Amino acid sequence: MSKVRRVRGLGRPLMASAAVTALALAASGCVTVHGEREVVPSATKSEAAKALKDFLTAYNKADKAYDPALDASRITGPLGAINQAGLKSRGVQHPGGNPNAVPLELTDVKYSIPKKAGWPRWFLADSKASRRADLRWLWVFTKDGPDELWRATYLNLVSPGQLPELKKDKDGWAEPVTEGAKDLALPPSDLGKEYTSYLKSGGDAFAPGDHTTRWKEFRDRNSERAGLAVQYIDEPQNGGTFAPLGLRTEDGGALVFFATRHYERQTAFKGLSPKVDADAKALLKGDVKQSLTLTRVSNQVVVDPEKSGGGKSGGEKVTFLSRIQGLTGARGE
Repeated sequence: MSKVRRVRGLGRPLMASAAVTALALAASGCVTVHGEREVVPSATKSEAAKALKDFLTAYNKADKAYDPALDASRITGPLGAINQAGLKSRGVQHPGGNPNAVPLELTDVKYSIPKKAGWPRWFLADSKASRRADLRWLWVFTKDGPDELWRATYLNLVSPGQLPELKKDKDGWAEPVTEGAKDLALPPSDLGKEYTSYLKSGGDAFAPGDHTTRWKEFRDRNSERAGLAVQYIDEPQNGGTFAPLGLRTEDGGALVFFATRHYERQTAFKGLSPKVDADAKALLKGDVKQSLTLTRVSNQVVVDPEKSGGGKSGGEKVTFLSRIQGLTGARGE
């Protein structure tokens, strides 16, 4: 089983591999706003830098106060769901705020900005950080319209040696990948569906690793414990700010971010009740009598290789680089 890491303020637990990583992919079927059909860079580098700075300021204030309202306008999508629930839980547990708050600082920031038409627009910021300095922190920002704020949507941590080279044009702009790209082992729009199907029934679309074979084996073993039955239900998340995002790599594949939602229903045998930890208790709705359902949001980043021909994936397997998961809800019955 992969190590559980905690990244303060983003919710806990965070599931991540030893070499965690992240990236971005493109929104399909570009939505045009005010007739904006021209293919242009999603942002200028100065605009992207300001978006990251504004988010970081709000994030640090929210982390210090354990108050989700303080960064709610600067965060969305799977990262937003994890962050907001995590801050809410910690705020309940520590109403005086974060006694050990140390501002997160980012350095050596590199931007990958795709050219595309219409909205939403997005970009990737790749940085070092004052925490986990051995890893790169990759932030995906999205913007739904000309009058909207840039919001942090995905985050993952990556070992520098794992990140593939991104394709850039002569002016340095990145190339987005559409959700329905057929030249990849799996179209990005199918990643969530295939992954949740894999967790239930297995398959050969994904390479072995912490977030595929080992996580499935753990869940299979964990489905029955002493005095407790555990049921897992997994759902792909492709809509709105949870849409997959990705960039074309130099070798013809793609680095893709996608999101899923996971439910864990624990049902105790007669005369017993599931245990509720402090994080879940802070988010709990209902009374835990015989069952407890935990809801988690997960964002993951994968290398989706170019299809080499033959079959659904042409023999090429999608490889997980990282998965970050956070508790977002709990219900007792």
